[in-house]
Amino acid sequence: QVQLVESGGGLVQPGGSLRLSCTVSGSIFSTNDVRWYRQAPGKQRNMVAVITTDGRTNYADSVKGRFTISRDNAKNTAYLQMNALNAEDTAVYYCTVDTGRGAYWGQGTQVTVSS
Repeated sequence: QVQLVESGGGLVQPGGSLRLSCTVSGSIFSTNDVRWYRQAPGKQRNMVAVITTDGRTNYADSVKGRFTISRDNAKNTAYLQMNALNAEDTAVYYCTVDTGRGAYWGQGTQVTVSS
């Protein structure tokens, strides 16, 4: 059974940093792209970053230069390093893996940027 578990969220001051982790159980991790999404209160869920199986990355314009997505296939874990956080980054962050036969989502981790 596939499960995605996010961790690393929390409360951080503006300008601070957090690193989110997404650990995937099952055998789907190394053969699929991983995406991070976020959803702020009252807003739609938007993609933040994606990393392909061969390590290529892409980012939403709003986080380019501040966020870095990475993956460790040996640990079945993807990461989202978030720097220079601001209030607009406050959201629930989700990781997802889409195998083409189905999309799997984690439960989300809350990131709150506030002084």
